[in-house]
Amino acid sequence: MANTPQARKRIRRNEARATINGARLSRIRTFVKKVESAIEGGDKATAATALLAAQPELDRGVARGVLHKNTASRKLSRLSKAVAAL
Repeated sequence: MANTPQARKRIRRNEARATINGARLSRIRTFVKKVESAIEGGDKATAATALLAAQPELDRGVARGVLHKNTASRKLSRLSKAVAAL
């Protein structure tokens, strides 16, 4: 158990950040799923607009430290390639 005031504060801070980061990651996943479902449906216009909405969310996740830069880049690349293939 944390004995110092600083350690107690870190525990409180880490719990708060975990909640925020979890919500942020969930939001990113939702945007990616919208693109994937549009690709599965075969609707290129909807998939393209969903991809345009997902791109800034992925970039924001990288900026906030929720996602690694290469992970977001890989996801975006694969989604773009799939949309272009429709």
